[in-house]
Amino acid sequence: MEAVDPTVFRLAIFVLAIFVGYYVVWSVTPALHTPLMAVTNAISSVIIVGALLAAAAHGAAGEGISGSVWVSKGAGAIAAGLAAVNIFGGFLVTQRMLAMYKKKVHAPKAGAGK
Repeated sequence: MEAVDPTVFRLAIFVLAIFVGYYVVWSVTPALHTPLMAVTNAISSVIIVGALLAAAAHGAAGEGISGSVWVSKGAGAIAAGLAAVNIFGGFLVTQRMLAMYKKKVHAPKAGAGK
């Protein structure tokens, strides 16, 4: 019996995670959407920390800067940029949803109060 190729195994886990994530997100009730957005913003902030660490990567002492360090720096910079866009968009969506719950202030009518 042959073992499963690790790439195929990881791809299968990734596809299953996509399906589980899709069904979890779409089954959230509207009342829980804003707290869910706040949690995803917190997760993205943790991703930013890891991306900044990857972007600040450097080779071991005494070695020249290898190609893998440049790949790490590039991938870290791209990840930091994408996570920043995700956080900014999440805050915009959260702000808009919270604004839906505020009471609307009506201007007084002209001639009212006389």
